[in-house]
Amino acid sequence: MALLENIQHHHSAFLETLHHRFLDQKRISSLQKFFEQGIPTKKDEEYKYTNLKEITEKDYNFFPTEHHNITKEQIDTLHLGEENFDWIVFINGRLHKELSKISIENVEFLSFNYALNDPNHKEVFDTYFNTISADLAFTNLNTAYCRHGFFLKVPKNIVIEKPIHVFYISQNQEENTFYNTRNLLIAEEGSKVEIIESHHNFDESYVFTNSVTEIFTARNAKADWHKLQNDSDTSYLMDHTFAKQERDSLTTVNTFSFGGKLVRNNLDFIHNGENINSYMNGITIIGKEQTVDHHTAVHHKTPNCESYQNYKGVYKDKSHGIFNGKIFVDKIAQKTNAYQQNNNILLNEGATIDTKPQLEIFADDVKCSHGCTVGQLNDDALFYLRARGISKKEAQALLLYAFANDAMQNIDIEPLKAKISGILAEKLEVSMEF
Repeated sequence: MALLENIQHHHSAFLETLHHRFLDQKRISSLQKFFEQGIPTKKDEEYKYTNLKEITEKDYNFFPTEHHNITKEQIDTLHLGEENFDWIVFINGRLHKELSKISIENVEFLSFNYALNDPNHKEVFDTYFNTISADLAFTNLNTAYCRHGFFLKVPKNIVIEKPIHVFYISQNQEENTFYNTRNLLIAEEGSKVEIIESHHNFDESYVFTNSVTEIFTARNAKADWHKLQNDSDTSYLMDHTFAKQERDSLTTVNTFSFGGKLVRNNLDFIHNGENINSYMNGITIIGKEQTVDHHTAVHHKTPNCESYQNYKGVYKDKSHGIFNGKIFVDKIAQKTNAYQQNNNILLNEGATIDTKPQLEIFADDVKCSHGCTVGQLNDDALFYLRARGISKKEAQALLLYAFANDAMQNIDIEPLKAKISGILAEKLEVSMEF
C-alpha cells in the first residue's frame, strides 16, 4: 500500500519536528498501534462495504506547501451568505488570521497548534485530549500526526452568540497531499456554542484528510456541530467524531454529504448522565462514482436519555451509499428513548446502498426503534404532480426535495438552512420558486 509506505518512510522525520512535552509519548504509542492494526480492508467487518484501495494506493506528500494565493474574494464564495458569523480559516494546514474573523477572543486562541504549545492549556489537554477517541487505525494515525486544527473551550455559562464556521482549505499543492486535522471542543456547564465545518480542495491533485473531532458537552450545556461536505471529486475524507455528554445536556451533529470522491463519517455519542438528548441527522445526495459511508453509534450508559438518528440518502448514476447505525443500551439505562431511521432512494440502476441498523439492548424498560427503507419515488405522488401540469423532471425533483428536507428541521442557523436548501435544489435540479 502506497499510503502505508509513505507513513513508514516519513514518520521518523515527522516526529522529529514535534516537541510537545505532554503529547510526544502519546504520538509514539499511537503510531505503534497504527502499525499493529494496519489500514482497514474489506475483510474488516466495519469496512466490508467500503473499499479504501483508491485512497491507500496513492502516494501523498505529508508536508504540504504552505504558500498559497487564496484571496478574500475566494473565501467569500465559500460563505453561506451570513453577515454576523465568526469564521476561522486554515489553508494548507495553517491558520490564517488575516482571512479569519473572530469576535470572541484572539483568533490564535482557536488554533489547536497554539493551544498545544501553550503551557496554560496543559491541564485541559491532559483532561480531555484523546480521552474519548476510539482505538482505531485512522484515529491512532491522527493522534500520531496531528498538528493543526480547531480548538475551543467555552467557559461556564457563556453563550457564544455567533456560529463559528471553520474552513479547511487546500491549495497550491503540486502533489497529492495528506492532512491530519484535529478538533477539540469543550462546552463547560451551562454554555452554548454552534460550529460549522467545511473542507475545500482548490487543486486538481488529490487531497486525503484524516480528521478527528472530540466534543465534550458538560452539564446543562448545548453544543451543535454541522458538517457541510461538498468538496471536489479529487478529495477524500475520513472523519471520526466523538461526543461525550453530561447530565441535562444537548448535542447535535448534522452531516450533509454532497461532494467528495469518497467520504467516511464515523460518529460516536457517549452518554454520561441522565436527561441527555442527542441528535444525529444526515442528508446524502451523490452521483457519478462517489461513495459516502455513515457509521453511527450511540452508547446509552445512563437512564432517562434520548437519542434521535434520521439519515436520508439519494443516489444517482453509479454512486454507492453505506449506512451502519448502532444503538447500545446498557442494563442500567432504563427509560431510554432511542430512535433511528435510514431512508434511501436509488435513482439509477447502477446506484447502490448497503444499510444495516442495529440495536443491542440490555435494559427492559426502554423505547427503541430502528428501520431502513430503500426504494424509488412514489408513483402516485408523481402522477398527482404531473396531473397538475408539472413536468416529470420537476415533479421528481420536488418529491426528492421534500424527502430530504425533513432531515434538516432542527437546524436553527437560518443561513446554513438556506445554504443546504440551495445545494439540495442544485443537486436535484429543482426550482426554488415553489
